[in-house]
This record gives sequence, structure tokens and C-alpha cells, in this order.
Amino acid sequence: MVINIELTLVSIIQGVALFFLTDNARAILPKEHVSAFLYVAAGLCVIFIFWSRSVIHTLTLIRWPLEFGHNFFYIACALGEAILFTRLDDPLAWFQISAAFAGIVWLLFIYDMRLIHARIAESREDSEHALYVRARSDQLLNIRLLVPALIILDLVATFAIWSRPDLFIARAHHIWLISAQLFSFIGYLFYTTRYFSAIAPLVLRHR
Repeated sequence: MVINIELTLVSIIQGVALFFLTDNARAILPKEHVSAFLYVAAGLCVIFIFWSRSVIHTLTLIRWPLEFGHNFFYIACALGEAILFTRLDDPLAWFQISAAFAGIVWLLFIYDMRLIHARIAESREDSEHALYVRARSDQLLNIRLLVPALIILDLVATFAIWSRPDLFIARAHHIWLISAQLFSFIGYLFYTTRYFSAIAPLVLRHR
């Protein structure tokens, strides 16, 4: 039952985020330069990443009782996505909000370490213990490296646009910044896919 609640919540909030992305993309794509497609693609990757990470988290860690704090973070992230997707045509605001959104996601990873430690302590079977140890390793990698790297990328892009609008806005060189962000998102999606493929047998055995 708890898993169904969690998956329903994830689907609803990402559906809301997709609505904001679609609505704003519809408004700018006919008018803007090709860079608009890159921002829309990056936004779509944000949804893919959040949805896939949420589903993996639900299948591996969620049990009764329902974790309210964790779900409140999900709702806050959905709000961040919705705000982010209203800035598809504003590169400076896009990267500023991206950095803030990534910061919230980083806090979510830290918050969920409590849940992972609890599952490790409760585990009785070897396969169950192995699953949670893998989850902890992935969580720590995100906390220590992957998410901070995304935050740094967003902050560097923000500073670049703020300090040199003549170059990154007037000459549209922000296209290189959004390309770098999109590339990082695609790389993260690839990592997430590989991670789930690795733990899928353990998840199946545990469930």
C-alpha cells in the first residue's frame, strides 16, 4: 500500500511538472532560436531524472510507515521544477533556479540517508543487506560528487552569464552552457539506468 501511495505521488507531481514544461515550451518554441530546444530538452531530462530516481527509491527503500518528510521534499522539488520551467527563455534565471533546485535535491539525498541506515539495520537476508549497501553507496556518490558537480556547473553558468551578458546573452553563447548542462543530465540518466540494471536482481529477490 505504501509503495502504491509513493508511486502515485511521484507520478502526479511529475505530471504537474510536465504540464508546466509543455505549456511554456509551446509558447517559446515557435518564436525562439534553436537554443530553446536545448532548454526544453534539459527540462525533460530533469523530469526523467527525478521520476526514475524516485521510482528506484520507492522500489528499494519504502516501507510502512509513510515517510512524510521525504514526501514533503518531493513536493518542494515539484514546485522547483514548475518554477524552473517558466524560465525557458531566460538563461540567467534558468541557471539560478537550476542551482537552487539541485540544492534541494542534494538535501533530499542527505535526508534519505536516515532511511537507508534504518533499512541496513533491519535487514536479515544477505540479498536484502546487499541491496541496501548498494543503495548507500549510490546515495553517498550523489551527496559527495554527482549533485555537487551539477550545482557547481549551474553556479559557474550563472556567474558567466551575470558577468558577461554581452557574450552569453547578446551573442547567444549561453547555448554552450545549456549544452553542457544537457550533456551532464544525459550522462546522469545513463548512470541511473546502469545503477538500476545492477540492482534490479536484488530488488526482485527482495520484493
